[in-house]
Amino acid sequence: MKKSLLLDSEHSRELFAYFGLAVYYSQALEQQLANLLMLIKLSQGSVPSEEDFTQLYQRKLSSSLGQLVHEIQHYFPFSEEETQQLKEVWKQRNYIVHDYFKERIHETFTPAGRTRMIRELSAFKDQAQALEQKLQGYSREMYVKLGLHNEQNV
Repeated sequence: MKKSLLLDSEHSRELFAYFGLAVYYSQALEQQLANLLMLIKLSQGSVPSEEDFTQLYQRKLSSSLGQLVHEIQHYFPFSEEETQQLKEVWKQRNYIVHDYFKERIHETFTPAGRTRMIRELSAFKDQAQALEQKLQGYSREMYVKLGLHNEQNV
């Protein structure tokens, strides 16, 4: 079978789907970190106008996961375990986005290799998703604390 046909197989599509989910949840985590940082800024009263808020939010959205992880540690009291999880996800995300297929390309041509990669990407997705959900909870708590919620948003 030609190599191009192997990459078009159902198993290969599953591998690429898990890669997509891994990237998706790392971006969702970035979004939650940006949201939490903005809520912290609001709680400190350090965003004086709506225009300043919008500009600052846009800057946060264009920040990398690493920048957000470093910044949030100065403002939010994460546990040691949570801080370690954030750093692990950040490191693994960078590997997945920048080097994963470059270093593992040969594994994509065998069923056993693809299966290993799917397991790894699935585990990363689960870790990033759980962390993102935890941050959503912290954001909800801050919304309530700041009085920014209503019955529909909580």
